[in-house]
Amino acid sequence: MRTQDIDYTADGVRMIGQYVVDEAKPGRRAGVLVCHEGPGLTEHTKKIAARLAGQGYAAFAMDYHGDGKPLANPADTMARLTPWRADPTGIRVRATAALEVLRAQKEVDPARLAAIGYCFGGTTALELGRSGADVKAIVGFHSGLATARPQDAANIKGKVLVCIGANDPIIPPEQRADFEKEMKAANLDWRLQLYGGAGHSFTNPAADARGMKGFFFHEATDRRSWNAMIELFNETLGEAK
Repeated sequence: MRTQDIDYTADGVRMIGQYVVDEAKPGRRAGVLVCHEGPGLTEHTKKIAARLAGQGYAAFAMDYHGDGKPLANPADTMARLTPWRADPTGIRVRATAALEVLRAQKEVDPARLAAIGYCFGGTTALELGRSGADVKAIVGFHSGLATARPQDAANIKGKVLVCIGANDPIIPPEQRADFEKEMKAANLDWRLQLYGGAGHSFTNPAADARGMKGFFFHEATDRRSWNAMIELFNETLGEAK
């Protein structure tokens, strides 16, 4: 397994993402862009990229803050994310640059790409799709669903899966209903899977330590949502070998 930090520029900012691939596997394989949670590129995202590589994909854990470093505190995170929620142009630019890094890797089949993301990373994957990026699948885990440009869903080329905890305090039923309307209006192939007993950050074992109400790891939902993603990948990218 090769793990490689890749230095690239996006939106005028120096980024450092992490690429993981099984070099022992011959030939090109599907590539997966992994978009990190709001605080930044942490071990949570890097472990996901490594797990994907272990299952036969090439994975690039992108950076959307800069220098590959997480932000220091929640206030810094909110200050960074709020403008992108109002106008997604910047985050789309950063995600597009990261997708091009993934596409350029020698082990990657550029015709078989997917984007997945966690928390605001899920929002990032969706905004990448709304920009018209050529990805076959988009997956969001405890993903923000709201967008300032719902009409851009018409640009989405791939199939969409979002996995949401029923008890998520920052993705209320109203946001889920608006997302459903957006997907229907664009006539997309989409799935919204709602998991009882799960809150926000259900994929992240470190979530409980944050001490934030409604943010907690939920093993069953983490496992079930991963399996749902793999099912979608098998359908859109072909089974990994």
